[in-house]
Amino acid sequence: MTRLPARLWRLALFALLLTFLIRPGLFAPLLQPLTRNGAPAIYDKGDLLSLTLSHLKITGLATLAAALLAVSMAIFVTRRAGADFLPLSRSIVNVGQTFPPVAVLALAVPAIGFGEAPTLVALFLYGLLPIFETTIAGLTGVSGPVLEAARGVGMTPWQRLLRVELPLALPLVVAGVRLSAVIGLGTATIGSTVGARTLGEVVIAGLLSDNLAFVVQGGAIVGALAILLHDALSWLETRLARVI
Repeated sequence: MTRLPARLWRLALFALLLTFLIRPGLFAPLLQPLTRNGAPAIYDKGDLLSLTLSHLKITGLATLAAALLAVSMAIFVTRRAGADFLPLSRSIVNVGQTFPPVAVLALAVPAIGFGEAPTLVALFLYGLLPIFETTIAGLTGVSGPVLEAARGVGMTPWQRLLRVELPLALPLVVAGVRLSAVIGLGTATIGSTVGARTLGEVVIAGLLSDNLAFVVQGGAIVGALAILLHDALSWLETRLARVI
């Protein structure tokens, strides 16, 4: 039996996901056996496409903010002037991994209220470590002869950073962003517990109403998004590695 190429599987998954988000009613017969007492099979308290876009927006904003700070910190501590701050920087980025996102939400809500803001804070803190560590690995992994050659042609430290070190480290930076984004995508579901519009809203509604169909569709959408996002960033990482 011939196996379909991975690219075709991804395209099929994307098409299936898009169809479900635009025309979820088509899948009602498939999910109906998971309901009880005539409950709706498709989530009917909000638009699934709108929730998905909001979920992606929150994840994207948090990942972008985490990337900007983590890369900046990694650059600083890999310079001679900032080397002494490496232990402190590691302690800072480890905060997000030390405290579970639920705990961060619990602490953030009294300070900044309900909605997207506490969710963004939790995802931001949770996403720092992977990007920080992979960026450090990429910057410190640039070979000595390459740096010496850059010095030999008269490049300044900033020119070496921007033209040599960061481009060579870019595949590892993208790897860190991929880890952070996929983790954030799954973790963002808990944002609905504090009023953020995420796909966690569908899962929570299913749990509260004992409707397994809601739980399955919410989890399936997040899972499909995570697979597609992981594959897209993995492809970008591979392409960058080949070019560089």
